[in-house]
Amino acid sequence: MPSADQVKALIASLSEGDEAQFYSIAMQIAAHEARLGHGKLAEELRALIDKAKSRAHSGPSRGPIPLARPRGEVAELLTVTYPPTKLSDMVLSEGTRRKLERVIREHKAVRIIRSRGLSPRRKLLLIGTPGTGKTLTAAALAGDLGLPLFVVRLDALITKFMGETAAKLRLIFEALSQTRGVYLFDEFDSIGSARGLGNDVGEVRRIVNSFLQMVEQDDSDSLVVAATNHAEILDRALFRRFDDVIEYDLPDKARIALALRAKLSGFRTEKIQWAKAAAAAQGLSFADIARACEEAIKDAIVHDRQLVTHPELMSAIRDRKSAVPHKGTN
Repeated sequence: MPSADQVKALIASLSEGDEAQFYSIAMQIAAHEARLGHGKLAEELRALIDKAKSRAHSGPSRGPIPLARPRGEVAELLTVTYPPTKLSDMVLSEGTRRKLERVIREHKAVRIIRSRGLSPRRKLLLIGTPGTGKTLTAAALAGDLGLPLFVVRLDALITKFMGETAAKLRLIFEALSQTRGVYLFDEFDSIGSARGLGNDVGEVRRIVNSFLQMVEQDDSDSLVVAATNHAEILDRALFRRFDDVIEYDLPDKARIALALRAKLSGFRTEKIQWAKAAAAAQGLSFADIARACEEAIKDAIVHDRQLVTHPELMSAIRDRKSAVPHKGTN
């Protein structure tokens, strides 16, 4: 029979999505049984492992199987997905990419880091203009690490009843300590606004104090990602509770050109002048650039054309710019 340590290691590797470690421990158990003279059991274990490996690597990838979903009251507070997005799919500044890659490396080496009495970076505050990739970053972190993405439902979290929001926050932090994943608090200013703002100052203070206490006490292996378009109204004490504060800005011409090429890569194009298109799109967010490309593609489809031309792309960019009333906002 496997030892208690082996059983714990199996469960830990399963919860962390570490497939290689899971199979390694399973093979150790099979070898141990063989040494004890339990040849038939050892062969059955090896056959099961080989079968599982062949299934995992044959046919189209369907992504990880959800091992746990929120249940009970916490199910109303979280939505869960397994995003296919990767960091390599995003167009980021070098500084931002470097910081996020460091987070991924540390979480892939979480066991070694923990064994030295240290913790990986796991509490991130993402700030900046709407549409610049903050929410997508949480999905990419989950995708690269093979973890579920849990999005906090603010409509269910924030209530008008005194103390109830703090109680629901506690449920979320209990969940992230039980199920490893990426937990996204989008529009974080809704719960992290500075104490002293708002109509009910006392309740705002209680919510912020509760979050400060819970995020500081949390020592799980989950990632806590908070994203906001309004860093200026966040309580200043929150900034010290995050391992990294990462700022997102509107893309420059080089990143706009990359984003245009990436978005149009799945559709035929003709004589696109990428530098001119990028210059015309300056001031738009990544979300608006993607929208402009989609509009150009749809226009080509409905007019029974098989490709997007430069004039059509420029027209879509101009239309998108006119639909954005203030530079850099949605």
